[in-house]
Amino acid sequence: MDADAEFEQYVADSFARLCRTAFLLCGDWQRAEDAAQETLLKMHRSWGRIVRHEGLDAYARQTLVRTLIDEWRRPWRRREHVADALPEASLHPVDATTQIDDRAQLVRAVARLAPRQRACVVLRFYLDTSVADTAAALGCSEGNVKRLTSDGLAALRVVLDTTEGSLT
Repeated sequence: MDADAEFEQYVADSFARLCRTAFLLCGDWQRAEDAAQETLLKMHRSWGRIVRHEGLDAYARQTLVRTLIDEWRRPWRRREHVADALPEASLHPVDATTQIDDRAQLVRAVARLAPRQRACVVLRFYLDTSVADTAAALGCSEGNVKRLTSDGLAALRVVLDTTEGSLT
C-alpha cells in the first residue's frame, strides 16, 4: 500500500474520533471539525516520517491539542459567555431522555472549564491517557497536569453541584 492510500485509510478511520475529542476540548462542532482537519493536514505534511512509528493516535492527539491551544492563544478567540442565571434543570424521572440531558449538562460543564483544564480532563478521563502522555501532549510537566486535572475536577463539581437535578 502506498503512502497516500495509507494516509487516506488513516483519515477514514480516525476523523470522527478526532472530531469527538476536539468537541470535548472546545465545545463547538464547527471548531472541532476545523481542528481535526488542521490536525490531519499537519500529519499529512510529515506522514512519511511519522508513519514509521507505532504511536499515530498519540501523535494525532498531541497535534490536535496543540492546534486547539494555538487557536485559544489567538486574541480574537478570547471571549467569555456570561449568563445572569443558570437554566433550570429538568425534573424528569430517570429514563433515556434524562441520560441524554445529563450528558448534555456534563458537556456544557466541561465547556466552561479553562482550556488547559478542559484538555487535561478530556485527555485523562475521556481518552484514558496517562499523566505522562497528557503532559507530553500539552507540553508541560506531569505535576502541572495533576494540578490542572485536580482544579478542573473541582470546578466541575462546583458547576454540577450548583445545578438542580445533578447527574445520576
